[in-house]
Amino acid sequence: MRSKILALSKNEEFKKLLKKKKISNKYVTIFFGHLENKNNKRLNISFVTKKKLGNAVKRNKIKRRLRNIMIDALKKILIKLNYSYLVIAKPTVLNSDFKDIKETIFQEFNKIK
Repeated sequence: MRSKILALSKNEEFKKLLKKKKISNKYVTIFFGHLENKNNKRLNISFVTKKKLGNAVKRNKIKRRLRNIMIDALKKILIKLNYSYLVIAKPTVLNSDFKDIKETIFQEFNKIK
């Protein structure tokens, strides 16, 4: 089975998304907007962790957690697939409970309409 998540790949895509709308909470900042020439059948999303958050092991753990949350979100809530998303993690993600992060991110994606 193919993954329903597709990562952004080009530098221009990241730059365009950073100029679009954003929602922020204590765990992540989510930039979202419509990008041309993107697959509307799959979720176009990228997860970014800054080097300040820790070494590669910690940063990869954060990205795995966020990716897992988004796979659950695709199954449980309605996410607009015609948008592209850029999720930038904040330092509070590392030491917080998975359940709390999941609830907060679900609430944020429900706000995006």
